[in-house]
Amino acid sequence: MVARTFAEAGVSWPPEELYVRAFKQERQLEVWAGAKGQRLRKVKTFPFCAASGEVGPKRREGDLQVPEGFYTLDQFNPRSQFHLSMRVSYPNDADRRLGERPLGGAIYVHGNCMSIGCIAIEDGPIEELYLMVLEARARMKRDVPIHIFPRRLDAQGLAALAQHPSATPERVAFWRGLEPGWRLFEETRRPPRVSVDSRTGAYTVKPGR
Repeated sequence: MVARTFAEAGVSWPPEELYVRAFKQERQLEVWAGAKGQRLRKVKTFPFCAASGEVGPKRREGDLQVPEGFYTLDQFNPRSQFHLSMRVSYPNDADRRLGERPLGGAIYVHGNCMSIGCIAIEDGPIEELYLMVLEARARMKRDVPIHIFPRRLDAQGLAALAQHPSATPERVAFWRGLEPGWRLFEETRRPPRVSVDSRTGAYTVKPGR
């Protein structure tokens, strides 16, 4: 099934590169793949079946928020109580700089359609996604990036976020800091290179190789 999905997208299986991005408000998780150094193609979109919290970053343990920012999928649990699970590398350096202790952790993309700060998709889809990420990671020889956004960050999306009931000046500034990463991928179809300012916790985004 996975090989056929990739063939229909015009991408070789297993792929040389894989990139995952998620949009909380749209409740969608996208998988992009392709040849190393080339423009990626969208392979599949998986709908969320559960995600707790609201738009806005995760800033402390127990706030029920799904993180927002630039992460990787760095650990895999084939025996998860949530069918299958892949850990999101939260907290990252930005979360450590901007969050409140304790920060919490154990944030996953998993099955079983329940969430406490995680992204859940249905069990059949998580089997597909798990295999995609695991095989790509072995070929890439590095963790697969996952970038989590509050929503699509075009001008209309940013304006809507600024009017959201949960918006604060700090959150609006944070969302504007995510926008270059979203936009760069839209323009180039290459995952951006991301670093964090150790003083401010702000993201710096550069074109991907």
